[in-house]
Amino acid sequence: MVVKQQNLINRSFVALSISAFLFFASFNMIIPELPDYLTSLGGAEYKGLIIGLFTITAGLSRPFSGKLADKVGRLPVMIFGAIVCFVAGLSYPFVTSVIAFFVLRLLHGFSTGFTPTGNSAYVADIVPFNRRGEAMGIIGVAISVGTATGNALGGYLGSMYPVDYVFYASALTAVLSIIIVAGMKETLADKVQFQFSMLKLKRDEIIEKRVMVPAVFMSLSVFSFGLVLTIMPDYSRHLGISNKGLFFAVFVLASLLVRILAGKISDKIGRIKVLKVSSFLLGCAMILIAYSNSLYTLIGAGIIFGLAVGMNSPTVFAWAIDLTDDRKRGKALATLYIFLEIGIGMGAFISGWVYSNNADNFKLTFFTGALLAFSSFIFLNVISPKFYQLSKVENT
Repeated sequence: MVVKQQNLINRSFVALSISAFLFFASFNMIIPELPDYLTSLGGAEYKGLIIGLFTITAGLSRPFSGKLADKVGRLPVMIFGAIVCFVAGLSYPFVTSVIAFFVLRLLHGFSTGFTPTGNSAYVADIVPFNRRGEAMGIIGVAISVGTATGNALGGYLGSMYPVDYVFYASALTAVLSIIIVAGMKETLADKVQFQFSMLKLKRDEIIEKRVMVPAVFMSLSVFSFGLVLTIMPDYSRHLGISNKGLFFAVFVLASLLVRILAGKISDKIGRIKVLKVSSFLLGCAMILIAYSNSLYTLIGAGIIFGLAVGMNSPTVFAWAIDLTDDRKRGKALATLYIFLEIGIGMGAFISGWVYSNNADNFKLTFFTGALLAFSSFIFLNVISPKFYQLSKVENT
C-alpha cells in the first residue's frame, strides 16, 4: 500500500509538476510548425495525419504503459516516454520524405503513451483522497503552461529561425524533464524487474472496466481538441494571424484560470456536475470559433474553449481515479488515456477529411466539433445515477 503524503504540496509533487511542464512543452513546441513542414515535404493534403498518427501509437502503447507502471514502476514509464520525445526531436531535421515523416510521427506517439501514464499514477499515489481533484488541477496547470509555452515558443522560433531550431529546442526540453525526476523515489511498493514477457498482454490487461464511463466521456469531449490541433494553424493563417501558436497559447492560459478551482469544486459537489458545465461550454466554443472573423473574436472564442478544457481535464481524471484502486491504478489511467487518444485521433482524422485543405469548409469542420461536444453533454445526462457520487474505492 502506498503511504499518502499529508500535505498536497511537497517536493515530489513539485518535481512531478515541473517535469510535466517540460514534457508537454517539448512535444507541443513543434505542433505549430508541422503543417508547413509537411507541406515543404510535399504532403499538404495529409495534414489530418499529423496528429492522427501520433495518437495511434500513443493509444496503442497505453495498455503496455499501464501494465508496466503497475509492475515495474511509475518512474521508468515516465522516463522512457521522455527519452522517446528526445530522440524524436533530434530526428525530425533528418526527415526528407512524407513517408519518413509519418513513420517518425508514429514513433513519437510512444512518448505520450508512456510519460503521462506514469506521471498521473505517481500523483495519485502520493496525494490525499479528498484532494485528488485539486491535485489533478495543479498538475493540469503545469501541463497547460507547458503546452502554452511550447506552442508560443515553437511559433516564435519558427517565425524567426529555420524550423530545425524548433526540433532541437524540443529535444533539449525533453532531456530537462528527465533530469527533474531521475532521482525521485519510486512509489510502487511491489515492483518487479522488467522482462520482455511483460509486453505480452492478456485480454483483461488492456481495459479497466471500472473507468469505462469516464473514458467514453473523455473520448467524446476531446474530439474538439484533436480538431483544433489539426485545423487551427491553417485557420489562423486564413484570418491573417501570423503566429500560428497564438490561439493555443490563449486557450491554454485561459484554462489556468479554472483548473485548480474546478478540481476543488468537483472534490466537494461531485465530478459530473462540473463536467456538464464544461462539456456545454465546449460545444459553444466550437460554434464561436466557426464564426470568428478576426484576431479578437478568435481570442474570445479561445478563452471560452480554454475555460471548458480547464474544467474538464482535472475533473475527469479525478473521476477515473475515484473508481479504481491502487493495484490497478496504472491500468485505469492507461484506459482513460486510450480513449483520450481515440478522441483526439478521431478529431484529427475527421477534421482533416472535412476540411480537405479548403477554406470554404472551416465552418462545417468546427460545427462537427460542436456536435461531438454536445454529445458528451447529453451522455452525462443519460448515464446511470450511480456514477454521480465519488466512489471511495481505497485499499486498506
